[in-house]
Amino acid sequence: MYWEVFSQENGPAHAIWKEIGVPLTVNTADQDVKCAVDWLNYDGILVNSLNAVEFFPCLMQEPFKNVPLVWTIHEQTLAARLSQYVSSGQSELVDIWRKYFNRATVIVFPNYILPIAYSACDPGNYFVIPGSPEESCIAGNQLVSMADNLRLRMEYGPDDFAVAIVGSRLSYRAMWLEHAFILKALHPLFTDFGSLSSHLKIIISAGDSTSNYSRIVETIALKLGYPKETVKHITVNGNNDPVISTADVVIYGSFLSENSFPDILLRAMCFGKPIIAPDLPATRKYVSDKVNGYLFPKDDTKVLTRIMFQMVSNGKLSLIAQNAASVGKLTAKNLMVSETVEGYALLLENILTLPSEVAVPLSAKSIPMKLKAEWRWQPFETITNAHSPSNTSTKYFLEIEKQLNHSNGENSEALDTSNDTLLYTIWEEQKYINMVNMRKRREDEELKDRTDQPRGTWDEIYRSVRKADRSLHERDEGELERTGQPLCIYEPYFGVGTWPFLHHTSLYRGLGLSRKSRRPGADDIDASSRLPLLNNVYYRDVLGEYGAFFAIANRIDRIHKNAWIGFQSWRATAQMKSLSKTAERSLLDAIEAQRHGDALYFWARIDMDPRNPLKQDFWSFCDAINSGNCRFVFSEALKQMYGIKHNLSSLPVMPSDEGTWSVMHSWVSPTKSFLEFVMFSRMFVDALDAQFYNDHQKTGHCYLSISKDKHCYSRLLELLVNVWAYHSARRIVYIDPETGFMQEQHKLKSRKGQMWIKFFEFTTIKAMDEDLAEESDSDHPKRHWLWPSTGEIFWQGTYDKERSLRNKEKEKKRQQSKDKIQRIRKRTHQKVIGKYVKPAVEETKNGSDIALR
Repeated sequence: MYWEVFSQENGPAHAIWKEIGVPLTVNTADQDVKCAVDWLNYDGILVNSLNAVEFFPCLMQEPFKNVPLVWTIHEQTLAARLSQYVSSGQSELVDIWRKYFNRATVIVFPNYILPIAYSACDPGNYFVIPGSPEESCIAGNQLVSMADNLRLRMEYGPDDFAVAIVGSRLSYRAMWLEHAFILKALHPLFTDFGSLSSHLKIIISAGDSTSNYSRIVETIALKLGYPKETVKHITVNGNNDPVISTADVVIYGSFLSENSFPDILLRAMCFGKPIIAPDLPATRKYVSDKVNGYLFPKDDTKVLTRIMFQMVSNGKLSLIAQNAASVGKLTAKNLMVSETVEGYALLLENILTLPSEVAVPLSAKSIPMKLKAEWRWQPFETITNAHSPSNTSTKYFLEIEKQLNHSNGENSEALDTSNDTLLYTIWEEQKYINMVNMRKRREDEELKDRTDQPRGTWDEIYRSVRKADRSLHERDEGELERTGQPLCIYEPYFGVGTWPFLHHTSLYRGLGLSRKSRRPGADDIDASSRLPLLNNVYYRDVLGEYGAFFAIANRIDRIHKNAWIGFQSWRATAQMKSLSKTAERSLLDAIEAQRHGDALYFWARIDMDPRNPLKQDFWSFCDAINSGNCRFVFSEALKQMYGIKHNLSSLPVMPSDEGTWSVMHSWVSPTKSFLEFVMFSRMFVDALDAQFYNDHQKTGHCYLSISKDKHCYSRLLELLVNVWAYHSARRIVYIDPETGFMQEQHKLKSRKGQMWIKFFEFTTIKAMDEDLAEESDSDHPKRHWLWPSTGEIFWQGTYDKERSLRNKEKEKKRQQSKDKIQRIRKRTHQKVIGKYVKPAVEETKNGSDIALR
């Protein structure tokens, strides 16, 4: 099992994680750095603070939005802020946080009060696992300082005996009555303090600052005979630490039956305070009467009076009470460890989907007792100055609020200015409409006497416009540079989360599998527009990055003009396995010099893949990542593809002692060889789909995975290029992604007698492709058939049909021309009505007048 910790600051626990052997990465405040993480490397994400919410925008993007995420929230800071948002009508801020909460698979709370406090953002994924080591992490010096500060503020003397009455965080009607019972039970103790120099002080912690509960407490105390300053009510707004640290004894004054042990009692035990609580199931489970605390029946407060007299001796804590407090502190240090460990183990067991190469862990109930008996305090004992995390979450709250207020301010300003210019805008629009109408009338008058001219069909007009647009289109620098290069490497990607791992140089070109997630302003290719099959979500997921091969190969001459073609997975870049500048230059030099001829270059090795720590051979590794069924599925696909009726006794030989193999779709080959490989792949994928489509589509269960898996074929197809390259007699060359050093793997001489040439040679593949094309073009089968949707359909009949269509078009145009000439010849001409005679001109004698005769 592999763990990695991401933190926003370098705290004292860094050394502890390092000692345990868990790598820790400290991310800065730069959002681009936070998103430059391949979260698909992890089967699950555990978030342990509100501060980590800055990572969520990255986790809400494809392809990371479905990675299981467990978010543990133990702070109440955001709950108070959400309450302010709701009361002030800032629903936009609540919606933002609700989106973050909805991203989590499960949100875990350590008690049953926090889910109520966060009810404004509840998307239905709240879960409670009681218990947390946080209560035991309070430093002793902090405890003393809090106690001294509150005693001074409340004007308590050093000898005064303070009793704190705490209770449930929930407000309910019977709370005042329970407090009245407790005060009545303490009154005999107050009377006993009358003869001592010390005084009894009672602090009731309940309610909030907006309620008038202080008057109620004061009235009850006066009715029971307490002096005015003896009983005080304090509103703590969720933070009871000062009250607990001030008290000598802590009494839990709520008689409600709760689902878990009250966290405020656990806090008091951690502070080393003796506790008294009602005898309820939640308290009885963890408090042993007179051992680590005291219990009294909720319907008999006289027992509480007797307990108090046992705990107080001469105005001080008795030795019995001190011993109970010491035992309680030790108990609280590891209280509810078993429930917490089992709760998280059971939760992860239900939400995590582990890949098939990972050994199945033990069930939650099978965890050894020593692992859930106590928290691992020993590594943290070296931290002497324990402090709470930085106030990053508060800063993030303020940042979100500032951005929203800024946008709202701009909108309000726009509304104000629009009101001032409304009339002028209407006048301008009317003026424009009048001008357009006048221009249209003038054009109609000019065209009234003109004859209609044929413009052709809409398709012809569209083609002519597109042709003119292409001639005027200025190609960007990257496209111009790629035109003169021998190689172009495509990087298939899906989702905004992959953008930080894509290259921006002319050697690379992005290939978006989804139109929505294409990079703005980049010269990326839309795979779904080139291959409509990828608009089908099922096939886009089941093929994975393999769908990019089909999209590029479909009418490849329209988009790829280079002699060589390559692919590199964005995950190779995320794992620091992409080509360096040195390796790129080395690869281009080898291609230009034709050093290895028709070869497959690759730079992601199977023996260095994180999924292959045991350095397994090809077929064993394939079985490991495909639920142990790789060999069987591959064999069945070959039988389906080649029409073999008998059982295959063996698979294509893939030796590992002569070199390594390619993984992660990171390789380069000649474009002509790539098209041959795609021709083979289309038939292989179609054979897979014919076998497993129905079951996988209906149930979601894949034969190549131990659980439901929408990327069913992708792991098997990841290795297919190795089988094709080996058995089609291509040279296979490994290039070191750092240094560019090249080493040929599985040399041709060593393959003699092992290659399945007759199955993988071009003539065989081409003949099979033409047979499928003829069947698709002639028979038009109505069954579910994937092959026609994965690329072009060509066979001899296709060429004959195209030639026949061209001849028919020519003949049609020739006939139309003849018909037009015949219509012109047969057109009737109007006879001449009369002949115009030009009159003679006669000059007058004076030469100044002209007369007509």
